[in-house]
Amino acid sequence: MSSITIDGPYFEDFSIGQTFAAPSLTVTEGHAAMYSALFGDRMRLPLDHHLCRRVTGDERWLAHSYLVVHLAAGQTTYASQHVKGNLFYRGLILQRPVHIGDSLYTTTKVVGLKQNKAKPGRDATGMVALEMTTVNQRDEVVLHFWRSPMLACRNPAADTGHNDDFGWIKNTFSVEELLAVLPQGWNLAPLASELTGLRAPVLKAGDEIDVGPRDTVTCAPELVRMSLNIAYTHTDATRSYLGQRLVYGGHTISLALAQITRALPNLLAMIAWRYCDHLGPVLEGDIISTKFKVLDVIEAPGGGRLYDLDVEAFATRKDASGEYKTEKVLAWGLVTWGA
Repeated sequence: MSSITIDGPYFEDFSIGQTFAAPSLTVTEGHAAMYSALFGDRMRLPLDHHLCRRVTGDERWLAHSYLVVHLAAGQTTYASQHVKGNLFYRGLILQRPVHIGDSLYTTTKVVGLKQNKAKPGRDATGMVALEMTTVNQRDEVVLHFWRSPMLACRNPAADTGHNDDFGWIKNTFSVEELLAVLPQGWNLAPLASELTGLRAPVLKAGDEIDVGPRDTVTCAPELVRMSLNIAYTHTDATRSYLGQRLVYGGHTISLALAQITRALPNLLAMIAWRYCDHLGPVLEGDIISTKFKVLDVIEAPGGGRLYDLDVEAFATRKDASGEYKTEKVLAWGLVTWGA
């Protein structure tokens, strides 16, 4: 008889070129309903099957573009079970729509390793650069991105010598790259109905928008489990450096996106992230607020326009004295497509 412990890799266990797979997953209406319940996102096509069919000309119902990112990110977390925090996402682009009923297959590859500088009284940690590619059941690439979790070392005094430069990781897109991934042949006219009361503001480069409505973080572990995310810190307070469950960063991003859809009611999809940096921890019960600046508005030849945004999200919580304090927790370079 053997005694076997199931555990994830520590920083010392990684090597460049190492790859990880994950269980494949079919996107269902259950996923869509739970996403809607968690975030109240008002992006219209994932909410309304009939409107979606009129716009896309396809009987299949679109999955929310960020639901796809959640599911793909969760598939990558075998590599980051010992994560202290996911530091950044880079160069994320959704290359084609995903529909309810499609299956997702994600491969994770180690492309960089950098140990953090030793600090007195602090156990050794390191940053891993991971490259992710997600394909559908037809082996078509639907999503590609990089992220960097900070992971614990098995040996608290480890000195691995890893010191890779992560500066090469893609953090921008050309206009041609962004336009190339837009679906073709969609009829955007049904989105312009005055009867809906959903008239998008006319935005131009330089405009700054402060979204008034805020959202409280709830049900954070439920999103983690739904997305197959197995990072310990999100479900087990004893494995978090905070002594409390660390909210998965995607939860904060989804709330920020939901708030953006209140400002831009005719958004069709999230297209790309130039970058996404987590600047501070978020905890269950935090109140999330969002503001953004329009960097550029690009007319799409097939209809609609791309909005290139710099987004900031803030978390408000009570401090030890009982006073509410606010800190910036997210900086996000987001490109969306809207009617």
